Amino acid sequence: MKSKYPVTRRDFLRLTSTAAAGAVILPLGMSFSDKAPAPMLRPFGRMKNKVTTLGLGGQASIQWTPDDVDPVSIITKAFDLGINYFDTSNVYDLSQLHYHSAFEKMNLIPGKPNYNKKLRDSITITSKTLMRWGKPGWEERENVRNKSNGEDVQTAADDIRRTMTQLFGDGKGYYPEGSYVDIVLIHALESIEENDILYKGIETPIKPDENFGALVVLKDFRDGTNFTGTNPKNEKLLKHIGFSGHKNPEAMIDFMQRDEYDLLDALLVSINSNDHLYFNMQHNVIPLAKAKGIGVIGMKVFGAGTMYKEVPGFSRKPSQIYRKVGSADLPSNELIEYVLTTPGVDTLIIGIGQIDDDPLKCQLTQNYYGAQVKPDAMSQEKRRSIEAKTAKAAGERTNFFQLDKIDMTPPRDIKQETVNGTTKITWQTAYAAADPISHYEIVLNNNVIGKVEHKPQVLKSKPFAFATNETGDFKVFTVDKAGHKA
Repeated sequence: MKSKYPVTRRDFLRLTSTAAAGAVILPLGMSFSDKAPAPMLRPFGRMKNKVTTLGLGGQASIQWTPDDVDPVSIITKAFDLGINYFDTSNVYDLSQLHYHSAFEKMNLIPGKPNYNKKLRDSITITSKTLMRWGKPGWEERENVRNKSNGEDVQTAADDIRRTMTQLFGDGKGYYPEGSYVDIVLIHALESIEENDILYKGIETPIKPDENFGALVVLKDFRDGTNFTGTNPKNEKLLKHIGFSGHKNPEAMIDFMQRDEYDLLDALLVSINSNDHLYFNMQHNVIPLAKAKGIGVIGMKVFGAGTMYKEVPGFSRKPSQIYRKVGSADLPSNELIEYVLTTPGVDTLIIGIGQIDDDPLKCQLTQNYYGAQVKPDAMSQEKRRSIEAKTAKAAGERTNFFQLDKIDMTPPRDIKQETVNGTTKITWQTAYAAADPISHYEIVLNNNVIGKVEHKPQVLKSKPFAFATNETGDFKVFTVDKAGHKA
């Protein structure tokens, strides 16, 4: 492609910093042509398509649209830039309908004479469902949500069909043959109780007189089967299943460790430079996802706008949408680079509040350039400096969606069994704090008699284990890479 912005990324970001400080006049002789430089791509778990390092979030002005913003233009501009990952949800107000309008312009509606199948095959479209139960008539349970913006939605199957009709059909129930999304995510997972519901019908038989979880429904619509009775036409409307989580690493780890069936291919996870101030994702959730071959999408890069003290929490109306580009004290590109150099992150999504013909005022263009980084492009020293800068500049509770910070935990659920003179000790993974876990020490009579390297525990049914012929009162300690013990 021809370069739309005939300056290096470094020079462009220098101009960005100048713009954030208030000077937005382009240098004499600088011009911009029609096509953007090709974006960087990264592998995406075990999925076929690589993804651009920046994906388009389906919230911000695509969800809550100010009167002077055209949400369709935001989506088509993302296509023009070469972005190939697109995010939306059944709880994002008009987001899916705005994507439909953009898809009409981009010739992405199946069955139409001008349908661009090659373009459709090259992009990844993700939607989400907050439904936890698989059949209507579900019972209310504490810490278990069942929600959709659809008026007649009773199950995850209803949400899947709602996505199809809103993205590719008439928005009233019809969708053309050939409609599909690449990924449907179980949206905003928060509790073990939700996991228990979601795995009904997967971990247990499906019984006619009992309800089952949304996960087995998604499996039916992925595989074109009808074990649940919710897919009588044996439709294949999605290619991959995943989940998203903002809040609770313990629940997210449990959800992945219970997947004995390789159902989960994608994870959308909150991760930013203040993650270390909370029960963190980067040392707990993300390494496990990568160990299981799951593609990882980062979100809440700017803390839903709280990094810039403009938004008190999740936006609920157009007036709360953040429409500026970074700040002089906290350049947006540094926060983007931090996430994309977090080990295990494949891409990230950012909701766009404002686009502009002037690239220095355009959030989408700024984010695009900021995202053109390699996974190893940032040193640990630079990461620590950005963490310190973010905490100082934003402070308070930027990650309002995340659980409070914890101390590193001891190994969990330690069990001991002696058979024929051999003692076997097993335990479930510990949770990390500020530093990654290094290993576990097995101690007898105040002496370390063994060590077991910490690796992400991919299945709950396969705990850490240590065997010895010695006898006595054993203890197991967690040790992180800074030498702390628990």
